[in-house]
Amino acid sequence: MLRADTLAIMAATLGAHLGSPGARLPSVELHELLDGDLEQLRGHFPISAKNGKAYCDDWRASGILIRRPAGASRGETYELSAAAFDALRIIDQMDAPRTTVTESRLVGLATTLRQLAVDTDPDAARRLAVLEAERDRLDTEIQRLRGGGELTTLDARGARERVIEILMLAQDLPADFARVRARFEEINHDLRSSILATDDAQSTVLDDVFRGVDLIEQSAEGSTFAAFSALLRDPERYAAFDADIAAVLDRDFARSLSVETRRALRSLVREMKTGSRDVHGILTEFARGLRRYVHSQEFQRDRMLRTLLQEALAAAVPARREVKPYADVDLELEISAMRLFSVGEIIPHDPAEFDSGDALEDADHSTIDFAELARIARESEIDFSELVLSVNSTVEAVGPTSIAEVLARHPATQGLASIVGLLSLAAAQGTVDERQSEVLTWHGPRGSVSRAEVPLHLFTGKVEG
Repeated sequence: MLRADTLAIMAATLGAHLGSPGARLPSVELHELLDGDLEQLRGHFPISAKNGKAYCDDWRASGILIRRPAGASRGETYELSAAAFDALRIIDQMDAPRTTVTESRLVGLATTLRQLAVDTDPDAARRLAVLEAERDRLDTEIQRLRGGGELTTLDARGARERVIEILMLAQDLPADFARVRARFEEINHDLRSSILATDDAQSTVLDDVFRGVDLIEQSAEGSTFAAFSALLRDPERYAAFDADIAAVLDRDFARSLSVETRRALRSLVREMKTGSRDVHGILTEFARGLRRYVHSQEFQRDRMLRTLLQEALAAAVPARREVKPYADVDLELEISAMRLFSVGEIIPHDPAEFDSGDALEDADHSTIDFAELARIARESEIDFSELVLSVNSTVEAVGPTSIAEVLARHPATQGLASIVGLLSLAAAQGTVDERQSEVLTWHGPRGSVSRAEVPLHLFTGKVEG
């Protein structure tokens, strides 16, 4: 990809449409998007007259795009290969080069190396000494802070460096997910090949599948990915991870970060979960397919076909000495004059697609009850017109007013929906004081009384619906 003449086009288009973790598009949709992009790029680059489909075919042949059958519908999808993700990451680093030697990187390297040395130490005495030293250091720091000692925090430069280091590690995730998925495909292919290559008496793979063993998940790659996925699915770890990101973005130094950096940090957990969910779905699909392949006895048919092919090839070896491939066999075969197409282009006729349903009949005339329509509308939507009248009448009577004062004069006729509507109006056209609070009271559908304590919302003037 980095050597291709169309690198700029690939980096711009594929990075925008398929650059995120787990991104996958139907082939027809990607062709249309590329056609639109090419129309814009032709004014800036000397691009050939090829359309988006032709470019996709070239990139797929080069190993940049991977085409797969769509699982839920008829058709195919495109996604980036692991090598393409690596190339996009290299281009991003060239476009925005970062310092290669930083204090943050050295600290992270030293910390990881130190932890590795401690975790692999078989000597209990040395492990205990390290833990006691760490405990003493923490106790000293706790006592110093409790005694009013100065709190030292990481400076803004160091904090920005660590954020960049975190995002540089996160840039490898899309390629890692694509690489793990490709490896699962290889394992699935190898397992099926081993089933066909050995007989029932010698196949341990068959025995494991019949016993319900998930061989793909128990492979080295499957175990590693399962551990990673388990960390993301752990509610406590996920909540802690999300809280840490929110805390970092709330720090003063975060205001100096670029919009792209803040957005990447905020979406870090979501992208990891998306990529993990996609790979886990592929892992489950392969495991189910392998079990179905074995339990349905389909492998027996494939074994027989493999045996017949091998016998035919074995018989062809001595036969080639007697009969040439172009020898006349005194057999005439009439070939159709029709142009042959791929069997994949054949679409079975589905009568249901042309069924427009039962014929429409004229409905009986009826009288519309506008009161009933209004009641149905109030059950599904917030009546903002009523709320605006209630707020404006209260403001006109007493001046600036809170939501609780509005409810005292005009009770919530829609229950919780009225409360939500008043909060929405106050947040958009009033003021919110987080330092004070008020208690809102309303009646539920069965007459029960509900209360909620919310920040103080004030209407300083009349509102508009």
